[in-house]
Amino acid sequence: MFYVCVFRLGRRRGFLLSVSLSSLLGVVLFLSRSVVVFLLLRLSQGASLAGLFVSSYIARLELCDPPHRLMVAMVSGFFGVLAELLLPGIAVLSRDWPVLQAVATLPLVLLLSYWCCASVFPESPRWLLATVQIPQAKRSLQQFSKRNCVFLQDDLYPGETLLSGFEVPAFNLIILFFPLPSRFIGTGIQYCFTKNLHTFSNKFYFSYFLRVVTGALACIFLCLSINHFGRRGMLLLSAIITGLSSLLLLALTPYLQGGLVLVLSVVGLLFSQALAMLSAFFACEVMPTVVRGGCLGLVLALGCVGRAASSLMELQNNGGYFLHHVVFASFAVLSVLCIMLLPESKRKPLPDSMKDGENQRRPPLFLSQPTRDSLPLLHTPLHNSSGELDAL
Repeated sequence: MFYVCVFRLGRRRGFLLSVSLSSLLGVVLFLSRSVVVFLLLRLSQGASLAGLFVSSYIARLELCDPPHRLMVAMVSGFFGVLAELLLPGIAVLSRDWPVLQAVATLPLVLLLSYWCCASVFPESPRWLLATVQIPQAKRSLQQFSKRNCVFLQDDLYPGETLLSGFEVPAFNLIILFFPLPSRFIGTGIQYCFTKNLHTFSNKFYFSYFLRVVTGALACIFLCLSINHFGRRGMLLLSAIITGLSSLLLLALTPYLQGGLVLVLSVVGLLFSQALAMLSAFFACEVMPTVVRGGCLGLVLALGCVGRAASSLMELQNNGGYFLHHVVFASFAVLSVLCIMLLPESKRKPLPDSMKDGENQRRPPLFLSQPTRDSLPLLHTPLHNSSGELDAL
């Protein structure tokens, strides 16, 4: 529901609506004393926080130029890692869940000040253009131009809108949805690696902090590699290493030394988190503005399903763990074939209309001549005026 609001209401309104609901639910949670009410309110607050994350994540990318999109996305990832590092310490200092709930709700209440300051969280001009709100888009772009001391002409997209290419066959864009299962695989397969960590230490904090530290290392790895080797290449590398680490642990764990099992588990955990992070970032870059909110929502929803599968294994006392490991390892290997069909979005503008999304190019699968152009996502034939069929 919140993912639809991000597109229907806009990035700013969706963000403010999510902040308001999550703050209200946080205050009610602080005052609640019933277990059933607590669970229902906590579930509702989690849904509203998901809308907050989607709206802020998309707005950051849409307001940035191509060279700075990665930096902005990774900064938000580092803040998420920092929050996970501080959470156990805050929980120990709070000593009671109502106090912890109040501490977690306080930043959300402070974000309500964004209602009064539109300049702090402005509306995305891309969304305004995608929804044919041309006057509002002009005003928004003029405000940005004044802040940057850039002269903006008045003839902004005269006589056309970004929705002019909306009527595109759906099968031409189906390849763009291939990044969606990557986050599901990246989150669901993490349990296959963290389970091996319990043999080295039974304490909860060991596996928790190791997972958080590998998440920080995954952010650093993506920052240093994506701009050099491309989004598609690093997504492919992360899927390959994740799948290989999982298969090696699945087949050779009884025959490997403890240190090697630990190394494979840490490496697999590192690249599985990189796969989950990069899939969300890559999906936002390749999906058009008109469906970007729903696409990111699907990515996050599939990631939650992957985490739920891991939690289900723990509740069942590892019942069905072997099947869980086989399924996710197979998914990781099969995802490599899907990633090879994706386009490259490095240093390219975000697509706005469905036509822009269809026209994205994928690099050739094998080395080719330098003069040869990259291929479209699908080899779509076109009819010329005389009715003859010309190949693209």
